[in-house]
Amino acid sequence: MTGPVTAMAGRKPLAHPSAVCATARVTAVADGRGGSAVSVIRGEGPLAPRLTGSADGDARVTLVGAMSGPLGGDRLALDVRVEDGAGLRMDSAAATLALPNRDDAASRYDVRLSVGEHGRLQWRPEPLISASRSVLRQTVHAELAPTARLFLREVSVLGRSCEEPGRLTTCLSVRISGRPLLQQRLDFGPGALGWDSAAVLGGHRAVGQLLVVDPELDAAPAEPGVPSPGAVVTPLAGPAVLVTVLGEDALAVSRVLNEALPWVS
Repeated sequence: MTGPVTAMAGRKPLAHPSAVCATARVTAVADGRGGSAVSVIRGEGPLAPRLTGSADGDARVTLVGAMSGPLGGDRLALDVRVEDGAGLRMDSAAATLALPNRDDAASRYDVRLSVGEHGRLQWRPEPLISASRSVLRQTVHAELAPTARLFLREVSVLGRSCEEPGRLTTCLSVRISGRPLLQQRLDFGPGALGWDSAAVLGGHRAVGQLLVVDPELDAAPAEPGVPSPGAVVTPLAGPAVLVTVLGEDALAVSRVLNEALPWVS
């Protein structure tokens, strides 16, 4: 695999004096030898993608935090593309910590994923932690070709140890050939209606999701079930299955997600 040049840039001023506007881009392509290469890898501000190897024909890129973020008022964006026949694993070196600024301004983190024909993408970031008084809206939008495969795993934690959570709104949208597969919005923290009720989190402070999209699930759909208390496996109306887990912390949620893998494989 060839190692491309990484471009980094510093802070870009927004209306808020301490805010950052930053974008990172990663593109994986088939290398013509049965493997994958990274043709584009660029980052700004707190988003610093690094090429960290390959395995089973897939390239691996790790997001490294070059500075704290997202802070209140920040606007961060990540664009990940997997071209036809390529494979990519995206992960992160550490948890993402949403922090407030002095006037409690909201921040945004927008992730766009695109996977071409017979492409493979694993999206495995470390947990997202919503610190007290922070306000973050995160969106993840995936566009998939009919033969694309997607493994998406995310964990959110509401508040650090012994602190109240901030406001966290996450939106997940997945389309195959332009047709909606999944559209989901989660809203937690102060000001969110009923977020800590028995009908939503029931006192838990961590939530995790595992989404698997695979054309083979058309012929052999995953079975619905409850692999453990606080976890549910939900086959979707398409070649996909969604696992949702509630827990006391990120470790508990991650453990149950791992245990649920036999249900979706």
